[in-house]
Amino acid sequence: MKNLLKVVVVDDEPLARKGMLMRLAAFAELQVVAECNNGLSAVEAIRDLAPDVVFLDVEMPELDGFGVLKMLQQQNVELPYIIFVTAFDQYALNAFEVSAVDYVLKPVEGERLAAAVEKLLKVVEAKDDHKHKGQLAQAVAKLTGEDATEILQRLDQEEPVMNDRFPEAISIKDSGEITRVPVLNIDWVDAAGDYMCIHTKDGQTHILRRTMKELEQELDPRQFVRVHRSAIVNVNTIAKLQMLANGEHQLMLTNGQAVKVSRSYKDRVKTVFSA
Repeated sequence: MKNLLKVVVVDDEPLARKGMLMRLAAFAELQVVAECNNGLSAVEAIRDLAPDVVFLDVEMPELDGFGVLKMLQQQNVELPYIIFVTAFDQYALNAFEVSAVDYVLKPVEGERLAAAVEKLLKVVEAKDDHKHKGQLAQAVAKLTGEDATEILQRLDQEEPVMNDRFPEAISIKDSGEITRVPVLNIDWVDAAGDYMCIHTKDGQTHILRRTMKELEQELDPRQFVRVHRSAIVNVNTIAKLQMLANGEHQLMLTNGQAVKVSRSYKDRVKTVFSA
């Protein structure tokens, strides 16, 4: 490939963005021309710099990855090649069905990123833009679980693209194996440094490398409640809310586990008892 492909990296999390930049530096065919920490700046960078490819975070506040694509279309900006970056495991299951457009699961693994870049290079060399745009539509459809035609109609009516469905299981990688943990079996989750400890009804603890913020977005808020900056609880496992002598609160779960409730999340927990 004679010319370097111009790349824009979009992610609202500084560490994730830095990690992606470091990994992309290993690919001689790519040249990062901009990094953006939100959707609006991404639209501006794509419009002004006309990059060949964008590594686009799906879950961002205010304007998410789909919102970026919608705004670019509204402004009649030609879409670059898109590689979605997402923390949602269930989306990754569809990744290998897409050849021109791909997903990369957070935390980004070097081998998986290399596969996505290889797909990108093949598509660019084929110069099949029509095929690319069709596959981009299919990728968006797979991300949302909706029909592509319905997505276009929703965009035309300025309705949200994302639906409110949540995964039925969490995929956890450990020692070369992938374990699918049914969400209904999760009692509670607590943070341990850079890892999440997922405690299930059968007494097992599964270690997941993900941030609490990312995991919280993947769990149905009607079924799980954040009770502390480092704890999420399945509402169906809550037995009672206790006020301690020092004025703090804690939850007692049906399995006998006590979970501290921080003051900033106390009101949110109380809504569980008023529902």
